[in-house]
Amino acid sequence: MTHSFGYSISQSRETNWDKLDHRFADKLLDLEPSVRLCVGCGSCTGTCTAAPRSGFDIRKVHTRFRRGEAGAFVAELEKCMFCGKCSMVCPRGVNIRNVMDLMKKLIEA
Repeated sequence: MTHSFGYSISQSRETNWDKLDHRFADKLLDLEPSVRLCVGCGSCTGTCTAAPRSGFDIRKVHTRFRRGEAGAFVAELEKCMFCGKCSMVCPRGVNIRNVMDLMKKLIEA
């Protein structure tokens, strides 16, 4: 007898951080050390002007960048309007606008 509870077991989402490409993230940390202060609170995403219309999510971009998944977020970076609201609301003082700009430049280089 099989029961359906309205959910299923999903695939493991385990990430092996030792096997990831850290070159971009290491370079970003050298260029903008304030990135280390990010606690993932979501204030940046909550205030983002581009998010409601385009689905832009700064935290997802940052996570993919740290994982070295450059191809996964290049199109996402194009959605950023570089208005700077994210930097103004960051409780840790991370210069997110500059981080987005540096990510874009590192990928294009």
